[in-house]
Amino acid sequence: MSSMRPSPSGYAWEPTDEHVAASYGIPLERVLRFDLNTSPAPPPLAARILASGEFGRSVSDYPPSDYRRLAEAAAAVYAVEPSQVLVGAGADEVLDIVAKTWLPPGGTAVIPQPTYSMYRVLTEQRPARAVQVPRLGPASGHALDLEATRSAARGADLVWLCDPNNPTGRLEADGAIDALLEGLAADARADDRTPPVVVIDEAYAEFAGREQADLERGYPHLLLVRTLSKAYALAGIRVGFALGPRPLIAAMEPYRPPGSLAVPSVAIGAAALRDRQAMLANVALVSGERDRLATELSVMGWSVAPASTTNFVLVDLGSAERATAVVAGLGREGLVPRTFPGGHPLASHLRLTARGPADNERLLAAMRTLVTAEVLP
Repeated sequence: MSSMRPSPSGYAWEPTDEHVAASYGIPLERVLRFDLNTSPAPPPLAARILASGEFGRSVSDYPPSDYRRLAEAAAAVYAVEPSQVLVGAGADEVLDIVAKTWLPPGGTAVIPQPTYSMYRVLTEQRPARAVQVPRLGPASGHALDLEATRSAARGADLVWLCDPNNPTGRLEADGAIDALLEGLAADARADDRTPPVVVIDEAYAEFAGREQADLERGYPHLLLVRTLSKAYALAGIRVGFALGPRPLIAAMEPYRPPGSLAVPSVAIGAAALRDRQAMLANVALVSGERDRLATELSVMGWSVAPASTTNFVLVDLGSAERATAVVAGLGREGLVPRTFPGGHPLASHLRLTARGPADNERLLAAMRTLVTAEVLP
């Protein structure tokens, strides 16, 4: 579905629940989102802290300007120093700060496609030039084209990477990103240039079994991005992090807005990071439901991309027309998948977030109906 606010790059923000309900003439309470990649429910910890007011200071005050408690908790989980952590209001604000710091107007960013749409949006907002490099085909799981990416990055300011990749759901092969970093460093030495800053968005890392961050790759211009929105099921509190060498983090700090995180977000985020078992339990629940979705959709005859290491599955409908028909059928039931516009490499696909068992069963029932109704092109 399209929204009412397209960006200059053509990206459209997700329609609201109210917009969906009005479009299909259904009650608002029937709308169920499978397009936002959020986890089924916030952990009990968040509800307890909100109910008790355990914020460490009055909500009439701003949080500490360095978000010290949150940065220290993140550093302990990700195995870095607190000085190597920059806190933002969700990964999206962190990515925005990255663009403001490392992309000068008229600069160049390399974006392997398909991937998260905000990289292009943020690049063009600078305004900078987005060099889009096609990934390899479906047979490779849409893996990075290492040579093409390396070539495009020669002289670039920034390279946007996502691992596991959204929306394809796949990890890059072991050693692939390290090989790319080595190549970028070698090209920079040969050209007597500073190598580009490489950002690896690791929003789904915990689903791939990667809790700690790996900055020890011999590439001093590497930044990693993490979030509490996915594995920690805390998208609504808006907490994300940049992790990197101290010089890169220090360069980004002047671009961080003061007080963009609320006091409750700081308290809940720090507590959630210390509760590893709750995070692991949520990852196990969502991963199990993701695999159930993939299996049952495949049994019905839908083409599901294999080996997702995220909280979603990617379904190939074979054509953009058929994808549009399925979206309409799901919409009449109040179910909202993630779609891709015409011309997108995944225009024939839908991305479906794994939710709780009852919600997922509702989606599966609707997909079974679409298969048996024989109304799809």
